[in-house]
Amino acid sequence: MNEQREQKFDLLENNANAVRAVMAAVESTIGPKGLDTMLVDQFSNVVITNDGVTILNMMEVNHPVARMLIHSINAQQEEVGDGTTTAALMAGEMVIHGLEQISKGVPVAQVLTGLRYGVKEACRLMEQEAILIGSMDTGQLYNIAYVAGRENAAIARLIMEGAQLIGQEKLLDPGFRFSQRVKAVEGAESEVLNGVLISKERLTRQMPLELEGNIKVMVLDDALEQESLENGALSTESGFQQYLVLKEEFKTNIQKLIKTGVQAVFVDRGVDDAAAELLEEAGVLVARVPHKELVDLAEHCGARLLKRISLSKPADELQKQFGAATHILGNEKLAHIKVLGGGGKNMATILVGATTGEVVGEKERIAKDAASSVQSALQKGLVAGGGAAELAVARQLEQNKNALSGMAVFGADCVIAALKKPFMQIITNAGFNPLEKLGDVHKAQELQQNHHLSINCDTGRIDDLYIAGIVDPLYVKLHGLKTAGEVAEAILRIHIIVKKKEYQPTQ
Repeated sequence: MNEQREQKFDLLENNANAVRAVMAAVESTIGPKGLDTMLVDQFSNVVITNDGVTILNMMEVNHPVARMLIHSINAQQEEVGDGTTTAALMAGEMVIHGLEQISKGVPVAQVLTGLRYGVKEACRLMEQEAILIGSMDTGQLYNIAYVAGRENAAIARLIMEGAQLIGQEKLLDPGFRFSQRVKAVEGAESEVLNGVLISKERLTRQMPLELEGNIKVMVLDDALEQESLENGALSTESGFQQYLVLKEEFKTNIQKLIKTGVQAVFVDRGVDDAAAELLEEAGVLVARVPHKELVDLAEHCGARLLKRISLSKPADELQKQFGAATHILGNEKLAHIKVLGGGGKNMATILVGATTGEVVGEKERIAKDAASSVQSALQKGLVAGGGAAELAVARQLEQNKNALSGMAVFGADCVIAALKKPFMQIITNAGFNPLEKLGDVHKAQELQQNHHLSINCDTGRIDDLYIAGIVDPLYVKLHGLKTAGEVAEAILRIHIIVKKKEYQPTQ
């Protein structure tokens, strides 16, 4: 019996250590005074970042519990695009606090009951802290971009310029991801384009590098090649004759396409050599485009995504499917093409550039976080940052946990500890005593009945962070709480770890 108890405690301690290792990898990065982490592989390739999810995904991890935690943080990134470090710290704190309670004899079931209640109640209380924006309030949205963008004012301005170009209606669309409009290019100048950036070059160097005016654009979601025959067809006389007919028809269609006055053709797949030569001689720009960029291009230019069978249509019908642009500019050095001033919908592209690959990669992560946070805040509202909202919720949860009976309160304590963790780490990284500052903020919030109060990391004094412009998106907080609670519950439920047998393929 004692041996089983020792094995259980060994498992708990082992799992706790794995979680602590994950937390240690990202905790120094949180807050305005957070530092960067350098990741180095066996080939001495270097990535420098303070983006939590990037660190966790690149670090070497073997423990299954640590992998569970990292997988949940990836889910946070996929859903809201920010708040991964906060979610990791809260999840880790719930797990460590929960394992401590279990090791003291609190039943797992009671810890989980309290933890579920705590997360649900914390989310309810957090929603009460929300301040809705309701419109393109550029001041508050800029503050969101600035904080989420790690106080990079240049990137925050780019994000705001892009947001204004896209417009509120598009940003409120749940299916639209603002962060996907961020493109990072080494050696480029940072700017916001009213258009699409294509990560490919023109098909040949003899095709035009720049086009201006009322440019006719065709977007082909297919190969610009003649129809193929079935395997073996060319080995027969009739098959060869059919091939010659198709070849001639395709050539005729290309010549007809040229007569429409089309100036730019963007295709999803291969381009026939003979077609490329004819289009080149006619001064038509042709480029193969990744499918996602092709869809964006069609939307921006107001073009219909065509299949190659459309080439057989009469010229006047074909022209109706074209889109338009005012400026197409290729860049051979950076290997991309800008398509600007489309005749369709505004399609802002936020181009982030830097001199080196390491720096441009980090700038891209910063800009994507800022873009995700701006969109999230516009959709769901915002709360005071710097841990202020979490501390207010923790204090209220401390009072409300009396609704629980028995040992379940210890599970709610796990959530209370997790809510305090981001603030404690932010203050630690800023060089102050976290316990002292925690007491100061609790007292100030209660006395002044102001949940926006927290520590200004520059001065160390209590400040109204909402007025100071230190704000976070509500949805990032809510999703982080739920993510932390789900993974903490999954880890705390683990009773034993068993190695699976190796896969044996059937003969």
